Amino acid sequence: MEEKLDIRAVPENLPRVLEFIGQHLESSGCSRRAKAQIDVAVEEIFVNISSYAYDPDIGIAQIRVETREDPLSVVMSFIDGGKPYDPLANPEPDLKIPLKERKKGGLGIFMVRKTMDCVEYEYRDGQNILTVTKNIG
Repeated sequence: MEEKLDIRAVPENLPRVLEFIGQHLESSGCSRRAKAQIDVAVEEIFVNISSYAYDPDIGIAQIRVETREDPLSVVMSFIDGGKPYDPLANPEPDLKIPLKERKKGGLGIFMVRKTMDCVEYEYRDGQNILTVTKNIG
């Protein structure tokens, strides 16, 4: 069953988003390791939405979460009506380049892509939709 949370996209609402997802994960039997990885991904995605999607204004983010079977997984969608932005379109950062010489940005979504089993983006009906899936079984 899918659960939804509509919340103002501001950084101070991150604890509420993590709590919402965490409650869902608790009921799905998610391991501590998978939950920790999901928490990092959720933080990265929500902070990016709250920092950039509506800048300089404030808008609403909708978070949807559901558990699926075969394989047992958690699917989370982050939806906003802000500026169109595909975080997956950027090239992966070159980790061989010293940190001081790297272009700013991109490391967070890189970590999301490495720790989640599937990351997809689409822009539909005036909304950014970033969907991440983590196998937990």
